[in-house]
Amino acid sequence: MQIGPVISTMTTTTPMKTTTPKKAAAPLKSKKNLTRFSYETAAFEGWRLNLSKTGTTFTRYFPDKKFGGAKQSLAAAEKTLAELKALIAGSKLVDGKLGAATIKKAGKLLADAV
Repeated sequence: MQIGPVISTMTTTTPMKTTTPKKAAAPLKSKKNLTRFSYETAAFEGWRLNLSKTGTTFTRYFPDKKFGGAKQSLAAAEKTLAELKALIAGSKLVDGKLGAATIKKAGKLLADAV
């Protein structure tokens, strides 16, 4: 006599496909003289170039929207930073500070950065 329902314990297994999870793209990290701004709630996402030399600070923002993405804005910032460093390295100091002509050239270089 059987009391209650009959429960079958037969199970089947199918081979599962093993997949490796895709690695998320590594977040872009700040570098010396280049700071990454990437806050979800911020109005600005991009890179900030900031270089100080003998009391003069040069700053320029490279927004992702203008340059077509984070990698492109980083490339533009790195290119401008290299040009700015070369300009400053080749300049003469006047009384221990950068000369007015060098500061003017650096300002133009930063303004024209593409």
